[in-house]
Amino acid sequence: MLRPEALAHPLTPVLRQVRADSCPERFNFHCHTICSDGSLQPEDLAAEAVAIGLEHLAVTDHHGLAAHAAISAALDDHRRRGAAPPTLWRGVEISCLLEGCLVHVLGLGFAEEHPSLHPYLQGNAVVGPALRAEAVVAAIRQAGGLVLLAHPARYRLPHQRLIAAAADLGFDGAEVWYDYAMQTRWQPTPLVCEAIAADLERRGLLMSCGTDTHGLVLRGR
Repeated sequence: MLRPEALAHPLTPVLRQVRADSCPERFNFHCHTICSDGSLQPEDLAAEAVAIGLEHLAVTDHHGLAAHAAISAALDDHRRRGAAPPTLWRGVEISCLLEGCLVHVLGLGFAEEHPSLHPYLQGNAVVGPALRAEAVVAAIRQAGGLVLLAHPARYRLPHQRLIAAAADLGFDGAEVWYDYAMQTRWQPTPLVCEAIAADLERRGLLMSCGTDTHGLVLRGR
């Protein structure tokens, strides 16, 4: 079940609306820019988000927030010109060890420049005890963010085991709707995504979705 802080988080009601068809047209809570390993300039990603008509967006570059200010400014510019840009949520993708497996964690909707996240925003994965999943969970929580396991079926351990371990550590949810086949145009992978959704629903945890875009088209990976 969700912790009280997660229940009160302003992003939680949005994530409660996530369905199989929410991405990439309405919501995208996982994408990248040139500020980590993506190909899109922050301003170009913002323009694509507006053109698509996204309602909510989080850019989750690996271990950094460098793109956030530029994207926010670009969306504000689109708004001044009469467009209806998406609500932008601060996000980051952090590597950590869960059950001895290297996984990625999405931190969403956290406070800017919170000291707890400083070690994780230096452009590279940390080493030592800070790499443990419980340390990452604590850091994101202290910053006021939600903690979600990214693409649970992409790791060497089965998603059932990883989600169970994540739930025990106090993760708020996981990325459910994901294109594991990495098609040219994003669409969720049948069966595996549905199994992850059922697992999270049973646990009362949040579901997210995202294209995990690394290329030049926000509708694909």
